[in-house]
Amino acid sequence: MVVIRLRFDLWEFGVHKFRIEMRDLDGEMSFNTIDGDVEVREVGNASAVSHLVFSVFKLRFKNPGLVNFVLYIDDKEISSIPLYIRKS
Repeated sequence: MVVIRLRFDLWEFGVHKFRIEMRDLDGEMSFNTIDGDVEVREVGNASAVSHLVFSVFKLRFKNPGLVNFVLYIDDKEISSIPLYIRKS
């Protein structure tokens, strides 16, 4: 399961495109991208929180190593987090 919590400031309210990629150290994609839109609405505060939650099933990796989940918002890389694949 992939869970992402995003905080947007007042000037960022509206609809934003997101994309999640999973890349190995060679830059190769490990699965198809997850993409869509997230609508950020005013909730009476200067910022708002949105959550993206995905279940990912049957991932298969050829070799042990490092894979990065990379998050893009409006085609701009925002963050990444590593996933270490170990041989079982």
